Amino acid sequence: MPKIQKQKNGSMTLLAGGSNPELAINIARKLDIPLGNVLLGRFPEGEIQVQIRDNIRGKDVFIVQSTCTPPNENIMELLILIDAARRASAKRITAVLPFFGYARQDRKDRPRVPITAKLVANLIVSAGANRVLTMDLHAGQIQGFFDIPVDHLYSINVLGDYLEKKKLKNLVIVSPDVGGIKMARGYAKLFRCDLAIVDKRRESASETHVMHIIGSVKNKNVVIIDDLISTGGSLVEAAKALKRHGARDIYATIVHPVLAGPAIERIQNSVIKELIVTDSIPLSPEKRIKKITQLSIASLLAEAIYRIHYNESISTLFSQSAVEA
Repeated sequence: MPKIQKQKNGSMTLLAGGSNPELAINIARKLDIPLGNVLLGRFPEGEIQVQIRDNIRGKDVFIVQSTCTPPNENIMELLILIDAARRASAKRITAVLPFFGYARQDRKDRPRVPITAKLVANLIVSAGANRVLTMDLHAGQIQGFFDIPVDHLYSINVLGDYLEKKKLKNLVIVSPDVGGIKMARGYAKLFRCDLAIVDKRRESASETHVMHIIGSVKNKNVVIIDDLISTGGSLVEAAKALKRHGARDIYATIVHPVLAGPAIERIQNSVIKELIVTDSIPLSPEKRIKKITQLSIASLLAEAIYRIHYNESISTLFSQSAVEA
């Protein structure tokens, strides 16, 4: 990745919601600019209170907010921040969403269900965002749900560099389901290794049953690739099945660590040797167990923000050749 030119620029302002302040601070450090002064509070009845305390009139404003737990609070906070920036006469507002929530409902796969990914996209546009910068969407077509430009980054360089340093031998990349083949294929191409797929049947939103392993994993080190981990049930079941089929060490590389409910306990007691995640979602102290390694995406997002601000191409950051292998 090209080095960011260290220079202060008064026409750029970086603001942060309350969902992931540490990531926002690290992005600001990479850009060598101060993080904007924002008041985030609550009215007595619980309504979100926001005030941007810096003058942002005519400025290029970037608002960093992951719509992670609690998702409803964080989405509403993002919308209010965007509205505040718009009413403060910002020249351009870019919503920086390291993790885009409500993305799992991206189509009507059953009768009488919503398409929440489209709904949230509409809300962000209606609030006044001019552009969206996000990373590893649950489904690529969500880019088309927005009526404004969307820059979709991939964490494959960050996660891939870490895996490369481990120098794993006899490696096979595994997709935990058919939907993740495209992402897993990108890693398989990067490491010039074989690809396997876990064929599973989903019993409910949080429970799955592994049916078959497509491909050979016997006597091989395995890296499971996926975009997010919620309760960890699917991942742990996939790891068990891979172990039964003769896999050696099993690693999991998951971009967004939602880690809800029993996820930490499941990972701790699983056959997974290491779970590698990014800081698109912060890890609370109880989630920082030895099996989990968290890598920062601050440099990647900072580089993209810098290039957007100066109207430079960011296509080199997309790693399209890898993810579309």
